[in-house]
Amino acid sequence: MQYIANPDRYTNMQYRRCGKSGLKLSALSLGLWHNFGNVDQLQNSTNIIKLAFDSGITHFDLANNYGPPRGSAEENFGRILRDNFAGYRDEMVISSKAGYAMWDGPYGDWGSKKHLVSSMDQSLKRMGLDYVDIFYHHRPHPETPLEETMATLDLFVRQGKALYVGISNYPAPEAAAAISMLRDMGTPCLIHQPKYSMLERWVENGLLDVLDKEGVGCIAFSPLAQGLLTNKYLQGIPEDSRAAKPSGFLQKEQITPRILEQVNALNTLAVERGQTLAEMALSWILRDERITSVLVGASRPEQLSDSLKCLENLAFTEQELQHIDSVLAN
Repeated sequence: MQYIANPDRYTNMQYRRCGKSGLKLSALSLGLWHNFGNVDQLQNSTNIIKLAFDSGITHFDLANNYGPPRGSAEENFGRILRDNFAGYRDEMVISSKAGYAMWDGPYGDWGSKKHLVSSMDQSLKRMGLDYVDIFYHHRPHPETPLEETMATLDLFVRQGKALYVGISNYPAPEAAAAISMLRDMGTPCLIHQPKYSMLERWVENGLLDVLDKEGVGCIAFSPLAQGLLTNKYLQGIPEDSRAAKPSGFLQKEQITPRILEQVNALNTLAVERGQTLAEMALSWILRDERITSVLVGASRPEQLSDSLKCLENLAFTEQELQHIDSVLAN
């Protein structure tokens, strides 16, 4: 049966202007870092994307190396797009990135023009697209001149392969330099994608101020700290969790008694607010008007439904914010 999107999909979602651009993004965006590769069930991935779109999520975030295996998330997203969303492309903001390891050899990584051009062409082919809405450089490269990387992003816009460009994982000084270069080239930097959560707040030490001053949007990834800011780890490390897997991004060593004490204290506050810990963690990021959107992942539709509930309570009292800061001190 042909998929028909929910006609009320824009009713309950919030949309925020991305910096000083003309583009708005949904307050929650769907990240395809995990759960959309060839090791995952395509029908489950399809159901998650349909639920996202039906709920008003318009931004779908990928990268060339998402999977596993690398590239398979883009391939599967392209298949889902063709089979279900052919008539909805102009209602979607689709992004991709390059800058982490994608293929062997000296050209499969980092920030050279050679790597970025090849990556862009591969990503468009995998997804079956003529262009992406946003293309990011995934991380700065100390051995590639910043001018070379930014000039390549500018080239993509001029070629029509990307409508907008952005950066990810750039510290404040490098971000300021990249934004300035792109502006001088005539292609403004639309957005920055940093890691940001209650447990990782480095962006507050200058980066958010730079983005606000320069009129650049901000979209946070890993807002739940790889699951630490959910109910999953309140009693320790479950056997089926990411932290229990030696190859995971979240390691057992990171879950210290102090971290467990903090997340349990945060969970107590969340319950008082009528939220789950995950809902409060997402709401806490979105309380800041400098944040355009938050990237959420999901391994099943129910997880995405839970994340969407954060939009029901974005307001924090000054006392709640002070309590959160005191819990997370040191």
